[in-house]
Amino acid sequence: MTVGLRLDEAVWGLLHRALECYRDDARATAHLRRQLARLEQPLRIAIAGPWRSGRSTVLNALMGEEVAPVEGTDGSGVFTWYEDGAQPAATAYSTSHPPQQLAVAKSATGMRVDLVGWRAGELRDIVVRWPTRALRQITLIDTPPVGGPDEHGRSPVLDRVLRDADALLYLTRDGRGSDLRVLESVRESAVGQAAPVPVVLVLSRSDEVGGGRIDALLTARQVARRQHRDPRVDAVCLNVVPCSGLLGLAGRVLSESEYAALAQLARVPRPELEAHLLSADRFRLGELPVALDAEVRATLLERLGLFGVRLATTLVRTGCDSRVALCAELIRRSGLTELRESVHRFFVDRRDTLKARSALAAVEVLLRAEPGPGSAELLGTVEQILAGAHEFQELRLLAALRDTRIGFDAELAEEARRLVGGDGVGLAARLGVEHDATVQRLWEVAADAQARWRERAEDPVLRLAQRRGAEVVVRSCEGLLAELAEGGR
Repeated sequence: MTVGLRLDEAVWGLLHRALECYRDDARATAHLRRQLARLEQPLRIAIAGPWRSGRSTVLNALMGEEVAPVEGTDGSGVFTWYEDGAQPAATAYSTSHPPQQLAVAKSATGMRVDLVGWRAGELRDIVVRWPTRALRQITLIDTPPVGGPDEHGRSPVLDRVLRDADALLYLTRDGRGSDLRVLESVRESAVGQAAPVPVVLVLSRSDEVGGGRIDALLTARQVARRQHRDPRVDAVCLNVVPCSGLLGLAGRVLSESEYAALAQLARVPRPELEAHLLSADRFRLGELPVALDAEVRATLLERLGLFGVRLATTLVRTGCDSRVALCAELIRRSGLTELRESVHRFFVDRRDTLKARSALAAVEVLLRAEPGPGSAELLGTVEQILAGAHEFQELRLLAALRDTRIGFDAELAEEARRLVGGDGVGLAARLGVEHDATVQRLWEVAADAQARWRERAEDPVLRLAQRRGAEVVVRSCEGLLAELAEGGR
């Protein structure tokens, strides 16, 4: 939805004015042309987090195939881009050589990329093209581990993520400490303050919460809800989602032979089996009551982890009597469905706005780093776009509603959040009605919401922040009515 100023046209015009301003600077013009090209490309979503946070596993779970990680010859991570393509392919980009095609081997579970011959630290990026529907609208970026902030409070990996990505899935075990400090450092620019980079915080490895008990995933959901109510956490992200990438991936790629092995284990009485599931070594090396060779046990541990083996055998024992049924339940319990919904609601649905935001941020960085004739005027245009584009006003209001600084009561805040797209940007999602509602029903609900929120916007008794927040909601309602008048659903 666009209200008033057409954000895409304003950003396109700004980029062309900047190209004219920097026409004699080949490096700057190349940079600006890349930003123009990005507006037509799929949304870029980075998956970042500290060491062993499960980045590659979550990426694989989202794609439904085992394609990550691609590691350098020294075991270090590189920025790996996963794009849609007709055939599996990979291209290496280094600091000292032209792009080079890599040998790719596709297997039943994913792919392997041949990195033989590359020296340690030589690789900068690897672009993987992979045929899958999951990459039709987005490009996923697997990043090296994010370290703690340096003496300037910055993270080099996250700094690059902010330059190259439009949105961020930040994986963390608990969402506290250094992870929060790193995320709080991303709002220093004018664009960063007016339209913060969209972040969904993922409590990864949620199957390990509470020592990996069988109720760990339920506990992880409770932790996520508490985290989302924490003002410091809520101020840096759009949502907090617990997700066991390992279980989610298993739910998407579990084989019939792996299910058969789990079913065999499930036939062992629970008290007897639990004694063998106290540790990975005991399960892998001990004498089980059923005939499962060491290779099969190792495969189950790699696929599911010890917690996953416990959970899967319990699910088979209590009714998941086929591979399809077990996979569906593993996906449901893993949190992968909620994560995919968050990616779609907060990122994909707002892809044009988020790509425009990235372009504005890139222009601002260039103008401040290399000022010249006309750059001050262009900076003023950046600020005008940030202040005037309703899409950014909605994002700012969503952020303000999350940290409760506006002062709406809980019911009003929830309605405002929904109307400005907090539950999705479609008409039905914004209006809180059924997806098959008639146009008449949509019109009535939108008109009623517009009238009620206009009263709040004009109420002199309310605080200024509340009236201004209400004005944003009114403009969103006006946009909904305009869309309906044009025949939208």
